[in-house]
Amino acid sequence: MREGARVRLDYSAQSVWRVDRVIEEIRREGVPYDAVRETLRGLGAYAGEVIVRHTGAEWWASGGEHWIRTPDGRLWDPLDEARRCYGGHGSLRLLCRDALG
Repeated sequence: MREGARVRLDYSAQSVWRVDRVIEEIRREGVPYDAVRETLRGLGAYAGEVIVRHTGAEWWASGGEHWIRTPDGRLWDPLDEARRCYGGHGSLRLLCRDALG
């Protein structure tokens, strides 16, 4: 993803802004969801890893679903948020901002 799209992703909170823009560009192009499902999952996982690295959070999994649990006990779902972004109703940067608090 980084090389093909020439997007610099360095696990900084600022890099999640770029991820939101990539998702928005894909959405505007009208790419069918099924064609980008795994890409969205990867971008959501990237945003989740940013949260993990900056807060000391942990990945949690159950029944095929994955969440981030921050040290304050809150659960975050960056994979679902990436899907919401694609639908025009979410923001990974805002999710990260709130999680990094």
